[in-house]
Amino acid sequence: MKGSFYGLSTKQITLFLAAVAFTTILLIGWAKAPIVSSLIPSQGGVLRLLPVVSDEELKDKEPFKGLNGSGGVSMSANVVAPATTPSTISYAPAMEIENLTTVNGNIQETTTKHKEDSDVKQLSEGEKDLTLVTQDSVAPLSSVTTKSSVIGKEDVKTPSKSQGCNYAKGKWIPDDNRPLYSGFGCKQWLSSMWACRLTQRTDFAYEKLRWQPKNCEMDNLTGSKFLSRMQNKTIAFIGDSLGRQQFQSLMCMVTEGEERPDVLNVGWEYGLVKEKGHVRPDGWAYRFPSTNTTILYYWSASLCDLEPLNITNPVTDYAMHLDRPPSFLRRYISRFDVLVLNTGHHWNRGKLESNRWIMHISGKPNTDANIAAIAGAKNFTIYSIVKWVNSELPKYPGLKAFYRSISPRHFFNGDWNTGGTCDNTTPRSGNLEVLEDESIDPIAAGSVKGTRVKLLDITAISQLRDEGHISRYSIKATPGMQDCLHWCLPGVPDTWNELLFAQI
Repeated sequence: MKGSFYGLSTKQITLFLAAVAFTTILLIGWAKAPIVSSLIPSQGGVLRLLPVVSDEELKDKEPFKGLNGSGGVSMSANVVAPATTPSTISYAPAMEIENLTTVNGNIQETTTKHKEDSDVKQLSEGEKDLTLVTQDSVAPLSSVTTKSSVIGKEDVKTPSKSQGCNYAKGKWIPDDNRPLYSGFGCKQWLSSMWACRLTQRTDFAYEKLRWQPKNCEMDNLTGSKFLSRMQNKTIAFIGDSLGRQQFQSLMCMVTEGEERPDVLNVGWEYGLVKEKGHVRPDGWAYRFPSTNTTILYYWSASLCDLEPLNITNPVTDYAMHLDRPPSFLRRYISRFDVLVLNTGHHWNRGKLESNRWIMHISGKPNTDANIAAIAGAKNFTIYSIVKWVNSELPKYPGLKAFYRSISPRHFFNGDWNTGGTCDNTTPRSGNLEVLEDESIDPIAAGSVKGTRVKLLDITAISQLRDEGHISRYSIKATPGMQDCLHWCLPGVPDTWNELLFAQI
């Protein structure tokens, strides 16, 4: 036909060519336009809620590269001190934490006990160098707030935990059946400095919240249930004073805050006796004769083996073996059925210097500058100790081991020694909810990855509870620094034990 090409009219050919041209332009724009390309998820594009880190926070901090050479740690990260004012929240890509390896030091048995800080020193555990480190992002946990009191975002898709319930994902809800024991009682186990009902505090709404995991139920921890489940078993907490708070909380929960003259002090079986010149013993161990259940706590602020360099010198320096577990743990691990480890808040330069702790690796003074950085040493130690515990588990098939993630501090407008405060005494308004699948403590989560040691993830749920700290309240109402690190009891650490009980 005249004016046609293979049966197509001139008009049809024109429309066809126009469509081809338009499609070509769209494809070029799709590839080049940042707005459009940003809508395409990148490979592994999981999002995680992380605090914004300012340029000022990055100043004077060393990257942790770990040990080099055979069996060493290889990790490059930015090390950042926590902000002293509330941080804003933004999205950042989630990072996989490398399953690090550690140097296998020549472990030698030592029975030397380390010194414990006084209560005053324990109050100042909120160090300037508390950090959480990932490969390309940093999540400081001090003074982080969100307007909605929600950690995470519901429509953000992250991998679910492969085994069982994620007890760290859920929300705080009111419960008139709380607290689980009286804040005026439990004097047999609870230190008075942590019993906020005995202070001048007047608002106790923080006692009336219960943690509800999302999409699963959590068994209530009662004394009878715990003792029945732990019949002929021993549970051991090894860590700093926050580990001691969890220990005291569990003793109060199991006894329901009542006096129990039948409970036996068996600390002597573990060498936990007060030595001459010490404020207290290095720990406590109590046994419930009815079920032969033992609950134990051992003070080890750094989870390192501490060894005096000169046993004849009362003011000697101590070798701080970053790649060795505490001698107490090595000696008694065979007697434990449940083990809960924690560390974090004693890792600051001032603590190490005042305690005369000298970092050692493989039995020798550390010479690696990256390990010498406080965050580097802390992270190296956590990975080392978790790896050691994991290597011991095949010897003790009945042992369940946990590493507890870090308990957040809530100092606002300063730090513990610069006027920082935590004056809020009522739970935040809005939803007190955690929607993240992954822990916001990447070091704790990374250390247990690929091991049989379980993560006791308490960081995000505790981050929402800034009203639950000791704050400015004390028995004598003396003015001074506020304690925005330790928690009122009964309080948040009770929930840590409920999460632990659910996973035992």
